[in-house]
Amino acid sequence: MRDGRMPGRSEPVDVLVRDGRFAAIRPAGSVPAGGRVIVLDAEGGLLTPPYVEPHVHLDSVLTAGEPRWNESGTLWEGIARWAERKPLLSRDDVAGRVRQVLRWYVANGVLHIRSHVDVTDPSLVALRALLEVRESVRDVVNLQIVAFPQEGVCSFPDGERLLGEAVRLGVDVVGAIPHYEDTREDGVRSLEIAVALAAEHGLRVDVHCDEIDDEQSRFVEVLATQALRTGLRDRVTASHTTAMGSYNAAYAYKLQRLLLRSGVNLVCNPMVNLHLQGRFDDYPKRRGLTRVKEMLAAGVNVAFGHDDIMDPWFPLGTANPAQVALVGALATQMTAPAEIAECHGMVTERAAAVLGLDDGYGLAEGRPASFLVLPAQDGVDVLRRQVRPRFVVARGRVVAETPKADAVLRWPGEEPGPVDFVRDADRPETASTRVRLSVPEPPEVLPEPDGNRVRLSVQEPPSAHREPEPGRVGLSVSEPGAGG
Repeated sequence: MRDGRMPGRSEPVDVLVRDGRFAAIRPAGSVPAGGRVIVLDAEGGLLTPPYVEPHVHLDSVLTAGEPRWNESGTLWEGIARWAERKPLLSRDDVAGRVRQVLRWYVANGVLHIRSHVDVTDPSLVALRALLEVRESVRDVVNLQIVAFPQEGVCSFPDGERLLGEAVRLGVDVVGAIPHYEDTREDGVRSLEIAVALAAEHGLRVDVHCDEIDDEQSRFVEVLATQALRTGLRDRVTASHTTAMGSYNAAYAYKLQRLLLRSGVNLVCNPMVNLHLQGRFDDYPKRRGLTRVKEMLAAGVNVAFGHDDIMDPWFPLGTANPAQVALVGALATQMTAPAEIAECHGMVTERAAAVLGLDDGYGLAEGRPASFLVLPAQDGVDVLRRQVRPRFVVARGRVVAETPKADAVLRWPGEEPGPVDFVRDADRPETASTRVRLSVPEPPEVLPEPDGNRVRLSVQEPPSAHREPEPGRVGLSVSEPGAGG
């Protein structure tokens, strides 16, 4: 691949791939391409690792409205509608829908996926279908499967046995849903069962945890404690944790310290939980998301997931992580440039950490040559313009590409020309002529105590001081008197 750009490098690079791995990543023009070589021209595009989907339910994709729509938009009606759909499942039904959505994922640049599969079905038909699909797509997609007890481990008849059977059949991850169990005691017991199964079989744990607008739902502390005591630590993930958005500050601080010590990952699903949560609120309505900014600042790993795609819980979705990251940035108010870039990382590197990809992921010589070429300047540009990958490469093979498709504007009095939604000042060819603005520091606002009042005085920096000029009007604000 010629003329690509990597995050953190100012100069373009060439990449040589041999036998499905990165053989060389060098400054542009320094990698020889002798012999039989296929050459991709990145045209200055951004080279990134592939997207990673840390949380989706592939068994239910594309079932929205079957047999009925979720009219209330609640998590609980979604579970009820899915319970009506489960008797209609067959291997062909599940496999067909999953394969269609996997094609969407790959076209969007996703090559690693963790999917939860409902195992509260005595036939386990969806799980068996997903296991077959996992093997058939492994040359392109790395698919992890979670045994997910949608209707409970302790509260569902034979729930514990079915979870154990799913482990025997070959899942990669063990799940639970403690807040859905009938009692808190059952919820705690379900976590003990899931963690013990994972520890016994060398598997990971991914729990639907505290996905409820109840500030008293605190199973995440139980899960983190078990992760510490069993030594599973960062092999454990708490998904959703939406109740965390309703915790009081003192408890949230204590929990933050526990999560950091335990190494547990968090997965936030911004699109779906914005849709599902707060349905029982009047106003103000809670956003229903976990504490993403605060947990990141504390050092806890957090990733963004899609969760649902056209199913009983969410009627929308195109399997596009860039869309998820954009919604996540807005919903969590992570809109400073560095924060937006972090949101892009939450569907790439941070999501890869959730799946435990380690040396099987990333742009480094010797690692599998799976990567994207994006027609963008950086991760911020990717999210703002929602660009699709120009090339998707899986282990050295191009598996998807998106041709250039700029809009053409036919402005009156001008020749037709492309519109790509890039700010002219951000184009590489204009960087040397970019206008540099020198802006003085903003005034500092200092509180001054005045009895029971707080008065604000604005102190301008010395360099900003100016004498009044003719024609200029100066405004001052004074507080009203006692009778004002």
